[in-house]
Amino acid sequence: MKILIGVLLLALSNVYAFFAFSPIRADNKSFYPFAASVAPESASSKVNDNDLYQPYRGEQPSDALPEIFIPQVLPGVDDELLWVPQTDCVSFRPLCLCVSGGYYVNLLRVRGSGVLSRHRHPGPVHGHVLKGRWRYLEHEWEATQGSYVFEPPGEIHTLVVPEGVDEMITLFHVTGSLLYCDVDGNVEGADDVFTKLELAKQHYKAVGLGENFVQQFVR
Repeated sequence: MKILIGVLLLALSNVYAFFAFSPIRADNKSFYPFAASVAPESASSKVNDNDLYQPYRGEQPSDALPEIFIPQVLPGVDDELLWVPQTDCVSFRPLCLCVSGGYYVNLLRVRGSGVLSRHRHPGPVHGHVLKGRWRYLEHEWEATQGSYVFEPPGEIHTLVVPEGVDEMITLFHVTGSLLYCDVDGNVEGADDVFTKLELAKQHYKAVGLGENFVQQFVR
């Protein structure tokens, strides 16, 4: 009998927890359970609604790096100098060059159609197409504006911008290296956050921004 009562009490507590901490609130004030009162009947435990819109009052970790905020990353009239050329038709714009984490986030821009590269990633890659379209010869799908792509570690693929695309821009988050391969998978070259950083330094120095201009993107 005691066991049965214990089971019932446990079940009732789970039901209460589900409804008390459900992120969907009828008052639409907050979707986060800890921003609301756990026990509404207790006035002392109520959270002041005004506190929900107050910034954190404490100190941030003293060793934390500053955030990176870029108001607009899509191409504008006056930002051509920010694009680092890799070939005559391929360039990138750095957003975050994380030398401490071994990854980089950049916009890849390709002007014109054709084969960009065959490559392998030892680490994961995330991509979000902002303009144009592209595909891999090894897959049936085509990434178009608005598409998201996850590339698992280890895969070799060949990026192609199809005919009729004047400009392709994709945000890529690349962890680790990008290994350029021949048709048999033999590595012929490599890129990583450090080669990207060096290219950016050289470019910004050459166009008059100074090589330290890139430091705002380095973490």
